Amino acid sequence: MQTKHTNEESTGTEKTVLVPLLPNSDAEEMIGLAKSLAASRPVIMVGFVPITPGQSLSVGTVKARTMRTVVEPISQPNLRVLPGIRVTDSPWDEIREIIVKEQVDLLMLNYPNDLTDLELTASELLSHPPCDVALARGPFPEKLSKLIVPLSGGPHSERALDVGLALGKPHKGKVTSLRLDSEAKETAQSNRDFEPVGNLLNQLPQVEQARAHQNNQAEAIIESAIENDVIILGTAQRPTAATDSFGAVPDFILENAKCGVIAVKTRQLELDERSNRSELSKKVDRWFAQNTFHVEEFEQFEQLVALKKKLGVTVSVALPTLNESATIATILEQTQELLVEKYPLIDELVVIDSGSTDDTREIAKEFGIPVYVHQELLPRYGQRTGKGEALWKSLYVTTGDILLWCDTDIKNFHPRFIYGLLGPLLKYPEIQFVKGFYQRPLNVGKKKTPGGGRVTELTARPLLNMFYPQLGGIIQPLAGEYGGRRELLEQLAFTSGYGVETSLLIDSLEKVGLEGLAQVDLIERVHHNQSLDNLSKMAFAVSQTIFRRLAQNEVRGTSGELGDVHQSMRRLHHAQDELSLLNEDLSEPDRPPMKSVPEYRDRYLVPERPLTGIKPSNLLKGTLKDPNEVFLVPGTLASKS
Repeated sequence: MQTKHTNEESTGTEKTVLVPLLPNSDAEEMIGLAKSLAASRPVIMVGFVPITPGQSLSVGTVKARTMRTVVEPISQPNLRVLPGIRVTDSPWDEIREIIVKEQVDLLMLNYPNDLTDLELTASELLSHPPCDVALARGPFPEKLSKLIVPLSGGPHSERALDVGLALGKPHKGKVTSLRLDSEAKETAQSNRDFEPVGNLLNQLPQVEQARAHQNNQAEAIIESAIENDVIILGTAQRPTAATDSFGAVPDFILENAKCGVIAVKTRQLELDERSNRSELSKKVDRWFAQNTFHVEEFEQFEQLVALKKKLGVTVSVALPTLNESATIATILEQTQELLVEKYPLIDELVVIDSGSTDDTREIAKEFGIPVYVHQELLPRYGQRTGKGEALWKSLYVTTGDILLWCDTDIKNFHPRFIYGLLGPLLKYPEIQFVKGFYQRPLNVGKKKTPGGGRVTELTARPLLNMFYPQLGGIIQPLAGEYGGRRELLEQLAFTSGYGVETSLLIDSLEKVGLEGLAQVDLIERVHHNQSLDNLSKMAFAVSQTIFRRLAQNEVRGTSGELGDVHQSMRRLHHAQDELSLLNEDLSEPDRPPMKSVPEYRDRYLVPERPLTGIKPSNLLKGTLKDPNEVFLVPGTLASKS
């Protein structure tokens, strides 16, 4: 192993270190070691939640949430935390993948806890190490003042010395090398073995050199390390016959040393790269565990406000209404009080009305809220009814980099329906689109009983699982509380009516991939339950939307004939003792992406530059048909007027 050394720097200062955190890791000590190493080289940390093979990865949801609280606060220059928690039934394979992708030189594991979590034996680890490996067993003090590095020669000794110098650097710790001879007398062979590391020590005058002549090397190390904070030594050259052994000396030190121990093994075999085996069901389960959040994770409002300010983004909330006089006042009052006045998380709050005939608009105006009747907006494109039309036009009248929508018929409204959606978009830049989900009880007389979301469970989720299985983990695809980044939303076509939630979900998947989506548990939502007749129309619209999206997807190779689904529905009509059929047109044509609308482009100064947070490959898949189309970038939206 050839490295460059100076008197001021530790060896191999450009080497990258990976420190994974697993459920049984001593997180505090491993984070402390990572921060020490980051003083002299790049360090990467990532959280893992291993799942027993055969189990659904979704069972790791709670553990992933716990792991996020450990990993996300980590912050230090030169120390990078990879986004997201890896929930997986093959954590060792994923660690190897990260090592290849990030060009990691040293993997540091917590001994023995990480080996248990990874289901690795010493033999497996030492036979085919993906890179140099360091096994750390505490206790480790916060400041490593005295470090001892037993040396017997060979590449393991050089790597152990490198790690010792790196750990001691931030605390100006004293590093002592301890030359070990296997016999009382030094031999010509031992001198030859030690020569490379001896030459290295001659270049490092800051390392104090000591020597031990004892037949029992393990006892010599223990005795020499009595007043030291940590022992750093090499492991056996090859694994022993016992699958749980790192060699006689490292085993003894790891078991008996009173201070912390780090055992180092250099990589001597070529990395056997793992083949890419992406199983869809595993991908969906992993997404469910990693991208399913709970609203309670985002109730540190001061932190959200600070993060929003740091990111320099603005947030708009658009409330679609149609005769919601019974609930709109409560929604506006609570939202303004908590999220506008007390904690300035919302920069713009508007009502998009669909032609209410009650006092909805008047109530909103009393709160000083801008009210728009969507039929009066962009008049040259004609008037359409439906919630989707209101949401599409809300893009035109709002200015926020993030746009959230919340239904206004909620009887138990709480601001969590809004800040729960905002949290992931502020904290995780890779997330582009967020859906809410909740318990939806049915009102039976004066009692509430489980069973809400009938169209969701009987139509939407079965069809999505059948044709868009990537979305199989979305709990409530038809939930009315959702939102995303303007740079994504302005690229999407909006179905005018009941199918809008389905179309936005499918199109967002196609644009940013499953990893760009997230969902948040908003606890419970109580609202007016629809009649069976209306639910039937809703189910028809959702089905129509899915089949039309399939027809438009050339990548899937689906037939264009799917788009010719019948757009009218024959509904049963009961009149006295007679049954008849009523034919109703339920066609839901799409509105084009708002970024293609000239009035929208004229209203805002929209820089022509690549999208932030969206894969470049997705920009090339049929999304730039109009050469005049441009994109919004967060923080750059500004009115010409």
